Amino acid sequence: MAVSALYAGTFDPFTNGHLDIAKRALKVFSPLTILVALPPQKTPFLDAKTRVGIISEIFAKEKNVRVIGWDRLVVDFARENDIKVIVRGLRPTGDFDSEFQMATMNRNLDSDIETVFITTSSHSYYVSSSLVREVFLHGGDVQSFVPQVVYKEMKRHYESKLAFPRTINNDQK
Repeated sequence: MAVSALYAGTFDPFTNGHLDIAKRALKVFSPLTILVALPPQKTPFLDAKTRVGIISEIFAKEKNVRVIGWDRLVVDFARENDIKVIVRGLRPTGDFDSEFQMATMNRNLDSDIETVFITTSSHSYYVSSSLVREVFLHGGDVQSFVPQVVYKEMKRHYESKLAFPRTINNDQK
């Protein structure tokens, strides 16, 4: 019997760590819905349509993956789509407390939905979307941390932001 699951996150941007978790989740669950969360409290680096498009392109050949943007509770999406498993990636960098809290809240909102944690691979445990964004906006090379299609889209959308002055001093007017 196939067990469907959803892998939710802001994926802003979608990193190789996210890709690793999704691919490993596909070994256990099918179909897998990748839910691009649109939290109201965050200002996204890449807009939702772009993130959904990029991730859809990455998984274009995977017939058992669908990618959807969502601006409500993840547990509501799972319930409305009869998905009983939420997949979460877990890094050894302090994720456990917040992930455990989120899983417990989701379980309280719907006790039929389980959260399954997949630990990150050793080559990507220190990578986060926020760190990738910060390095990128400071002109650093992030190509080894994101799929190539993500890197190209980041460059395309934000090339002008890379042109800001690297130093500021009192002589500049």
